[in-house]
Parts: sequence; structure tokens; C-alpha cells
Amino acid sequence: MSDPDQQGWKIKDQEKAFLDPLLDALTYLSKWHGNPVARDELVAGLPLPDNRLTPELFIRAAKRANLSARLLKVALGDIQPQLLPAVLMLKQGKAAILSKISGDEAALVMLESGEGEVLMSVTELAELFTGYALFVKPQVKFDERTPQSLEHQSEHWFWGTLKDNWRIYRDVLIASFLISLFALASPLFVMNVYDRVVPNHAVDTLWVLAIGVCLVFIFDFVLRLMRSHFIDVAGKKSEILISARILERVMGVKLAQRPASVGAFARHLQDFDSIRDFVTSATITAVIDVPFTLLFFLIVAYLGGWMVAVPLVMALVIIGYSSWIQKPMRQAVDESGRMSSLKNATLVEALSGLETIKLTGAEGQMQHRWEQANGHIAQWSAESRRHAASVSGVATLCVQLTTVFLIIAGVYQITVGDLSMGGLIACVMLSGRALQPMAQVAQLATRYNQSRSAFTMLNEIMSLPVERPEDKRFLYRETLAGNIDLKDVSFAYPEQQNPALTGVNLSIKAGEKVGIIGRIGSGKSTLGKLITAMYEPQQGSLLLDDVDSRQLSPNHIRHVMGVVPQDVTMFYGTLRENLTLGVPWISDEQVLRAAELSGVDEFAARHPQGLDMRIAERGSNLSGGQRQAVSLARALLLDPPILVLDEPTASMDNTSEVRLKAKLQQLLSDKTLILITHKASMLALVDRLIVIEQGRIVADGPKQAVQEALRSGRLQVDRES
Repeated sequence: MSDPDQQGWKIKDQEKAFLDPLLDALTYLSKWHGNPVARDELVAGLPLPDNRLTPELFIRAAKRANLSARLLKVALGDIQPQLLPAVLMLKQGKAAILSKISGDEAALVMLESGEGEVLMSVTELAELFTGYALFVKPQVKFDERTPQSLEHQSEHWFWGTLKDNWRIYRDVLIASFLISLFALASPLFVMNVYDRVVPNHAVDTLWVLAIGVCLVFIFDFVLRLMRSHFIDVAGKKSEILISARILERVMGVKLAQRPASVGAFARHLQDFDSIRDFVTSATITAVIDVPFTLLFFLIVAYLGGWMVAVPLVMALVIIGYSSWIQKPMRQAVDESGRMSSLKNATLVEALSGLETIKLTGAEGQMQHRWEQANGHIAQWSAESRRHAASVSGVATLCVQLTTVFLIIAGVYQITVGDLSMGGLIACVMLSGRALQPMAQVAQLATRYNQSRSAFTMLNEIMSLPVERPEDKRFLYRETLAGNIDLKDVSFAYPEQQNPALTGVNLSIKAGEKVGIIGRIGSGKSTLGKLITAMYEPQQGSLLLDDVDSRQLSPNHIRHVMGVVPQDVTMFYGTLRENLTLGVPWISDEQVLRAAELSGVDEFAARHPQGLDMRIAERGSNLSGGQRQAVSLARALLLDPPILVLDEPTASMDNTSEVRLKAKLQQLLSDKTLILITHKASMLALVDRLIVIEQGRIVADGPKQAVQEALRSGRLQVDRES
């Protein structure tokens, strides 16, 4: 089939939409319910298989449009009119919006052919319908007048997920109760054998009791397997959901709130493993079994009277010692965790800067930092293990002493006739069963402190401000023309005393070609980061098409801007995967066009695998100029109306720069260009020149006038500019 562009039709690349029926349906429904949201905002950060929404991801994406969605298996005749519109899952991976159904006729919106309604008979629709439908309705929104309801609406990232499995934990609790009851079978069996069967030689009674207790043991075995299975199911489900929420929060955190150390940050994220390991079958089982110890104490009191004081006292000793040791153990765990974060930060820093370390001969310094951190970790870990061993030892000692003291007390009770031999054995067995979960809980103290420390750190991470708060509704703009206005904008980086920008006032009209120059550290790149919504102004306002940038979705702003950052980051994978980051659905024509414009096609053509050539981590197998070419290709992929280029040719040779400049001049006719550069040769692309000095605009005007002021010495900036 011929390309429309070759038949006289001019179709912009971004208008060649990729097919995603569920995303199209959700975009349409967001407009239907009065809260239109851009396509890229709905799917930003979602793990799309095959670059398409799945029914499960549809439910997550719907929340971003303040919509609640539910997937149900339903017959067409059972769909009630008040539930419409609904998304019908059709065969061959298609979808349609059912807007009306009446008698034998249904009104559908087939989004592949636009947003108009299509009438279809119910019989014909039934042949296409898979039987599954997504029912969508607006979420109930609370305001500040209902704080309790609002608080209830926002669930905690950890406890809220566990609460979703309350039915499973309810079944676990019931199973634990029955298991605790079944635990009475063994001591009661022994007691009856000693007290009734043996003295009376009642062999028939013995077999009846034996068969009964064996049946109980079988049921106990089955219940334990079921309980373990339920806990594993709940744990697996919670782990998947919680880990997904953690990474989603990390990916969405504002850059201004990002922790300074990447290694320490990664270490805190890994701490989730300790929480996951703590919430295991053994842990939950031990904790759930603790309340049932009261039942065993009551039975011991019924059989042995005051003898119950022995296991009670030992239980108090275990609880008391475990509580007393918590403070030093918590300190040891916290210090060990802190040093582990430092160790991880050192490792990440050393690996990422290995070339620089070798060039400067700094291996010894890194080795010293590494060994120092490991030494502290070993010291605090050993102390933590000593405390844990003492808790385990005390618990074991108490269980052993309980047996001894119970037998001593039981002998006196038997002597006076208040207790039988079988009753004594039953009391010993029940006391051991009662203290067992307490001893297990005491031995879990170290893991508890590790999990508590990890939970605290993760809770801080999950509390960091994000770019897309759940309760914030962004303004919907299909595209941006390119008008940019900064009014009294000031900004300082976190933990920096001196502001990067101070009182900046700037107006850039759509279609203008603006160059920004200045000394190193003058604030040029910071201005570009504010325009691309990587940071927010701390004072003043930044307007895009007369709308405050904070009212627009950061994802949508970046989607309509082509950005070349000063520092180019590449990832392990193929060259094609690195080119199409964020837009894996893009057509080969668009990829080849961007590669040709940026110069990527030159070095890709020399490689036998072309665009499928393997890229090492951080693009270490590419030159600086090649990495910049890839970054420029990313910026040009969607043919955006606004280009923000920060030193786009800093690592390119003169030939590549001249070639790129010639192609950009043809491309920029209808685009807004913001060019940040130190190269005077690149200023041929701009008509207007802005000079920034110490975070302030000191010159702004036509390029020739500003350059004349620089040459005459009235302005002092970087000589190369």
C-alpha cells in the first residue's frame, strides 16, 4: 500500500496514531465524563505489554482521569442502561464503546473510525463480543469539608494493600483458631490414656481415642497446608502490588526532592526485601498464634490450678527481656543499615566513575571508603547478632525451666491428690505449646527491627512529593503552540545556598529562534530545565501558551517538546530501543527520519546490525558525539513544535556540526527553538540572543545587536560565545 505522503497528502508523523483500542476508549470516556486527559498522561509510567493497554492496566490508567473501572463477564442482554457507556472487549483485540442499547439495536462508538456513533444489531454485535466489558464511572470526590472521608479515600501504600487481602487473612485467622484447638488433642489424648485407659486396661477405648486423635492430626495437617497457601497467596499479591507502587512513586518523584545519593537511594529501595521476608508464613503464623496462648493457659489452670503460674511467669520473662533488649538492638540495626547505605553509595559511585578513578589514581581512596564501611557494618551486625542470640537463648531457657518447674510442682500436686499423672503430662505439653509462639516472636526481634528500619525509610520515600499527585487535575491541552513566558522566576537547587536563577523575566513567542549564552554556571541549563518542567519555579510563574506550567501535566509538556539535555544518558539495549525511549510504538519511517536528521544514520550504517546494534550501559561503546546524535534523534522523533537544545553539538566534530546545522535550518521554519550553547557557530540558527550572568538576564535582543555589545566590551561573558 502506498504511503499517503507519496500520493500528495501531507500527514504529520504524530497524527499517524498507533492502534490501542483501550487507550482510545479511555481517552474518549475521560472527555465524556468532563475530565479530558491526554493520551500520554493516561499511560505515563505504566508497564505496557506490546505497547498497549491491557484490561488490568486500563483500571489503573482510569484512576488518572478520576474514573473508577471494573472488568466483568456479562451478557449483552444483562447490561443495564444506567451502566452505560461501557467498553466492550471485542474479538481480534478490538474494543468499542457501547453508548446505548435498546431492543435489537445498539449504538457503538468505533474509535478506529473516529468518535461518531455506529448503529449495529444486537445479534451482529453478539458475534463480535467476547463476553467481557469494562464499566466506567466517575470516582466520588471529597473536599476539605469531609476530612475523614478524604483520609479514608487515600490508602496507605503498605497497610492499604494488606487490607485489600483481609478476606484471606480472615480465613488464616479461622484456620489458626482451629489449629490451636486441634493442638489440645495430643495432650488430652495422653492424659486420658494415662488416667483411664492404662488403669482400666480399656483397649477398645484406646483405639477409639487413637483413631479420633489421628483424624484430628490429619485435619491439622490439611489446615496448616491451607493456611500456608493462603498466606503465600496474600503475600505474593501484596508484594507485586507494593513493589509496583514503590517504583511508580520513585519514577514520579519530583527531581527537586530526589535524594542526593543514588546508591543510598537504591539501598533503601532494596530494603523492601527485608519487609517481604519478615511478612512470611513463619512470622505471621507466630504472631497469629500468640493470642491463642491464653487458651492453653486456661486449660493448664483448669487441670493444674496454681501450676499455671509457672508458664505465665516464664512468658513474662520472655516478653520482658525481649522488650528490654529492643533499644540496643534497634540501634545496632539502624547503624548497620546506615553504613550499608554508605557502602552501596560508594559502590555505585565507584562503578559509574571507574574510568575517572583509574585516570586520577584514586583506587586507594575508594578502597579505603569501602573497607571502612564494611568494617562498621561487620561491627554493628555482630552486635545485632549477639542481641538476637541472647533473646533466643533466654526463650529456650525459659521453655526448659518451665518443664522442670512444672514437673516439680506436679509431683507435689499428685502427692496431695489434686492432679493425676496424665494431667501432669498434659500440663507440660500445653505449657510448651503456649510458650512456643512467644519464643518464636522473641527470636524474630532482629528481623522485626530490620523491617521496621526499612519500613521507616520506604515510608519517607513514599511520602516524597510527586509530579502527578492523585488528587490533582491537570488542564487538558492537545498541543502547545510554543509561547513561553517567565515572570519574576527564581530558583535554587536543593541544599544550595546561592540561587541558580533570580528574578528572570522572559517572553518567547511561538516560532521564535532564541539562543541563550553565558558563563559556566550562569543558569542557562537551569532555565532549560524549568521550561521542560523538570523543576518548578520556587518564586514567580512560568507560562506556556498563557497557562501556568504547574497546571499542565509534566508528561504532556515533555511530550510536545523535543529536548536535548546537557548530559546524555543511554541504556543497555539496542540502538533502536535507545532512540525510541518512551515511544516504542513509533513507526520505522519516523525513526529513520530522525536518525537521518541527527546523523545517527551515519554510524548506524557502518555497523552490520544497523539500528539493532547493541548499546552498552550508559552508552560506553559510543563516542560523545554519537551519544549526542542519539539524544538529538530522540528530540526530533515526534516532530514537536518546541525544541529545547542544550549544547546539542558540544561533542561533535565540525563536519557533523555543519551537516546538522544545515538540516535543522530546514526543519525549524515553523518551530520554537531555544538553543543553549557555547559555540558561536551554532548561533546561525537563532535570530534572538539572551545573555545570562549569575542567574540574571543581562542582555536580550536581536542577535546582531547583542553580539555587537559583546564585541565592544559592554557585556562580559564566556569568550567562546
